Amino acid sequence: MRDFSPSFVAYCYESKDSISCACFHLVIHVEWFMALVQRIIPMPREEYLQGELGSEVHHEYVAGNVYAMSGGTLHHQRVAGNFFYLAKRELLGKPCFPTGSDFKLRVPLGHGEEAFYYPDGMIICEPLPGDALYADAPSVILEVLSPNTRRNDEVQKCRDYLTIPSLHAYVLAETDEPFLRVYRRGGEGFVRETITGLDAMLELAEVNLSLPLAELYRDVIAG
Repeated sequence: MRDFSPSFVAYCYESKDSISCACFHLVIHVEWFMALVQRIIPMPREEYLQGELGSEVHHEYVAGNVYAMSGGTLHHQRVAGNFFYLAKRELLGKPCFPTGSDFKLRVPLGHGEEAFYYPDGMIICEPLPGDALYADAPSVILEVLSPNTRRNDEVQKCRDYLTIPSLHAYVLAETDEPFLRVYRRGGEGFVRETITGLDAMLELAEVNLSLPLAELYRDVIAG
């Protein structure tokens, strides 16, 4: 990832007798400077992918622009972790498998542009090599909603995810109540449905998976 740390700037001026230089410590707000540079010089995908391998902070990539991801709450992590655990257990020995929030998803955006996101969870039903850096054909995507990410998950990512030909279901999970909003592929596109209550089930027949909301919200919502 590019280094945007503060730097020193040398200012030189010329007089009749000599040229003098003075150094000033230029303190640049890192996020502001990154945003400015990204508007001028989009980051190549290869540089982004290579930078993510050594970065302690995850970044998402949209058409050459790179955005640092914010952290989530404990309940956010528990819902995402429960999804991975339950899916891993139920899909053991089957063709499909889950991934967690450390694995990227590539989404073509059209006009030669692309995005790389970090969904909270995915179910993938195609073979991938062990050194794969991202998937591009998930069957199910999970995003756990939080105040910082809700609008992005419900608008931009929803729009982008629903263009993926392999996708059967996009699941958005609340953290303060057992409530799922599911965009499920139908005969003429995606149909939105809601699933609520600890006694309900998230049925994902396309990947041979059924998840009780009581288990998905274990240690999050008191039963």
